[in-house]
Amino acid sequence: MNTVRRISLTLLTLSLTTFAAAGAADAPLRGNGNSAEGSARTPAVRPFIAPPAEVGSARFERPEALSGRVLDLAMAAATCAQSRRLVDSPKTLTVIDYSLPSTQPRLWVLDLQTGHTLYQEVVAHGRGSGGNLATMFSNDADSHQTSLGLFVTEDVYVGQNGYSMRLNGLERGINDQARERAIVVHGAPYVDPAIAAVQGRLGRSWGCPALRPAIAKELIDRIKGGNLLFAYYPDKEWLTGSQFLGGCSGA
Repeated sequence: MNTVRRISLTLLTLSLTTFAAAGAADAPLRGNGNSAEGSARTPAVRPFIAPPAEVGSARFERPEALSGRVLDLAMAAATCAQSRRLVDSPKTLTVIDYSLPSTQPRLWVLDLQTGHTLYQEVVAHGRGSGGNLATMFSNDADSHQTSLGLFVTEDVYVGQNGYSMRLNGLERGINDQARERAIVVHGAPYVDPAIAAVQGRLGRSWGCPALRPAIAKELIDRIKGGNLLFAYYPDKEWLTGSQFLGGCSGA
């Protein structure tokens, strides 16, 4: 059994336990990203629940589109961050799977206290990262590429892109220039499934995880202020070198 699956710290145990309870309650998702921008809020729907995934002795259920491997890695990274006292009792974990196309929901907000999946949304990537599929990622200024890894959500402000939330990248050389690059979560009119249906992809940001304007403020307010965001892509260099995966180096 590898290191990720041996983690038994409080956050992971609590989270996985509550995810099992939430699966039994079959909580509704909010904002599935299938309606056009500016339309009324998507009614709550009952998510298709995949067969229970298993980590160690804990069992939990997850939305089908969220890969069990990606969720395992996100939970391991969150546990590592807490063990290193980089975050204090996060209430939510936002997971983005950039291996999925921009036309599909690929962002999930997980409530670590109740186990509910609070949001499932489409999200844009940086224009330098690719078209419908993101394949290139960077920590460099002016790359207009998305960054991978674990972030802490910070404060909110109103700027050029409206209501926005700053991100603090925790991974050296991977995303630790996020603040200097002004990588923030914000709403954008180009994040519109109706546009994506015509052009084959969402519009793209300058590296920010941009959301549908109709849901952006509500979602930001739910995850701001000391929670966690985990951005995934099967990049071998990052997966093997991350301080938060495969051993929690620096703990």
